[in-house]
Amino acid sequence: MGLYTRVCSGVLFPLHERLKKHDSVARRKDLEITQRLPRAEIEAIQARRLKAFLEDIGRHVPYYHTLFREHGFDPAGVTGAADLRKLPFMTKAVIRAHVDELKADDAGPLSRYNTGGSSGEPLIFYIGKARKSHDVAAKWRATRWWDVDIGDPEIVLWGSPIELGAQDRVKAVRDSLLRTWLLPAFEMSDAKVRDMLAMIRAKRPRMLFGYPSALAHLAERARLWKIPMDDLGIRVAFVTSEMLYAHQKQSITEIFGCPVANGYGARDAGFIAHQCPHGHLHLSAEDIVVETIDPEGRPVAPGAPGEIVVTHTATRDFPFVRYRTGDIGVLSTETCGCGVNLPILAEVQGRTTDFVVGADGTVMHALALIYTVRDLPGVQQFKIVQHDIGRTEVLVVADDRFGEAERQRIRHDYAARLGAGVQVDITPVSEIPPEKSGKTRYVVSHVKR
Repeated sequence: MGLYTRVCSGVLFPLHERLKKHDSVARRKDLEITQRLPRAEIEAIQARRLKAFLEDIGRHVPYYHTLFREHGFDPAGVTGAADLRKLPFMTKAVIRAHVDELKADDAGPLSRYNTGGSSGEPLIFYIGKARKSHDVAAKWRATRWWDVDIGDPEIVLWGSPIELGAQDRVKAVRDSLLRTWLLPAFEMSDAKVRDMLAMIRAKRPRMLFGYPSALAHLAERARLWKIPMDDLGIRVAFVTSEMLYAHQKQSITEIFGCPVANGYGARDAGFIAHQCPHGHLHLSAEDIVVETIDPEGRPVAPGAPGEIVVTHTATRDFPFVRYRTGDIGVLSTETCGCGVNLPILAEVQGRTTDFVVGADGTVMHALALIYTVRDLPGVQQFKIVQHDIGRTEVLVVADDRFGEAERQRIRHDYAARLGAGVQVDITPVSEIPPEKSGKTRYVVSHVKR
């Protein structure tokens, strides 16, 4: 580790987190101790934190105070993760119906977030400082598994307006000091991609971070244009937020000359699992309980696929308890030779993101269209279908809050993204059936690129 990286990770970033009143530094140090404890001790830590968390929200969160009473659930009697099965599942519909009751009566500052990604069901929720600290610490821990750290040069290929809309002067200075450069994944025309590849060559990052589809797109364009990218000393490409497909992993590895480290998580559910250099996805089990269930809600055994259900014990200000993610995964009883004894998520299935193409040929990440729809009032589900270069249809399941103003917002934003002459049809429907595979695709583009 270079001197500048040591200053960033040991001084500058901890100061930044302290000013934000986050305890991520202490949490990361704690996680780096607990990750190497025997599995039984990790389970005991999880059980203690789960019990304390449930007792806390039973006192301070109106929704859970009522729920526990109605179900005769006593948090004081909790001895482990299996006791969670006495409680009902949390769904997006439950959160939408009880959003105010889910806020702790003594919550500190809360940040409003939204998501709607892989399921097409928009959700507004809140995150407190403890959850933010945990997410930073969990990601930081996983970064260090790969012999890179905060302060090592990093290229981030991302598309969230939370990040891209926050490029004020203070954040720009911070990113510059930490040697992090953010590239927008929304617009990926050939001209933009050439600029991105040139910037990566100029910055010579130690790590990449982004959507697997976007990084694979860059890799394949570099291959096509015979631009060498494997001579930069990149140590690892971190990918998250989508399903990582084998061909994407192969492209990124071959072109950038580095391994690919997959991560599984979401804005609502948190940073759940991270891949180590030995190839296993380790669960952040100290603070996150992961269950897998069948379609009837019954637990499935390790080795069998089931819907991933998450309880995050760092969410006391706005709790997520037995939260159904809609993703399918497989838990494992394996141990890993990397020395980290955290339990393993053997496989994640069912999340995918597509690209769409503008009238001028600009290739864009599908999230460029998703973000507009998912936070609009009244939208319960949606699916975006790009029939051809000149016509895009938005299927919407919505209540009476979704009116002409919301339709105009979609048309305005899509005209800006896809082109002023593109026809945008907004079609109200009563339901959006899943694909034949059983999965829900929230964007389908029939345009070849």
